[in-house]
Amino acid sequence: MNRRLFPLLTGLSLVIFVTAPILIVRAPYESTMGLVQKIFYFHFPSWMAMFFTIFILGISSVIYLFRRKPVADRLAVAAAELAVVFGLMGLITGPLWGIKAWGVWWQWDARLTMAVILELILVAYLLLRQYGGPGSDRLAAGLGVFAMANVPFLYISTEIWRTVHPRTSVVPTLPVDFGIPLWWSFTGFIVLCLALLTARGRLEEQRAAVDKLYLALEEE
Repeated sequence: MNRRLFPLLTGLSLVIFVTAPILIVRAPYESTMGLVQKIFYFHFPSWMAMFFTIFILGISSVIYLFRRKPVADRLAVAAAELAVVFGLMGLITGPLWGIKAWGVWWQWDARLTMAVILELILVAYLLLRQYGGPGSDRLAAGLGVFAMANVPFLYISTEIWRTVHPRTSVVPTLPVDFGIPLWWSFTGFIVLCLALLTARGRLEEQRAAVDKLYLALEEE
């Protein structure tokens, strides 16, 4: 990714995240959950950012498997790391919201269980890349594609199985007072995600260059 975009994306995400709390504070309280419902403005965007990075991971992995382009592999690694971070944010904010909405911290229903499994797949990807040895890049790429294939099932799980989690159809029907801060926060997470992808991709590029120099020195 173009590293010149990093300052622009960083500045834009900073503006959004400074103004987002103002919109969230001004948003009305939900009738049954009250103040705790405002966690939703961080919980939903963090999961959407996770899905976004997983699709980047999956598409980059497909390109690497068939075209062997190093830049695609580096982008996949960067996206996987961010997906783990955003996924962890979702797994933390979810129970904080759930204890008030459901009366329990966790329910092993379809969506929540699949969310944990997807997070573990992403962690497995990173462990494989770190400790897998020769050929682990291709094996990890296959795992990245598998992670991407799980996203649609996770997203529509509430529409298929009975679950305590709200259906995905709730979000598009939100009133304007709830929708504006939600989509503003969503935009902030995606812009921040792009900024971090740019920075992390650049770091991975430099790491690959250093590895190439080490190999050149060993051959001399």
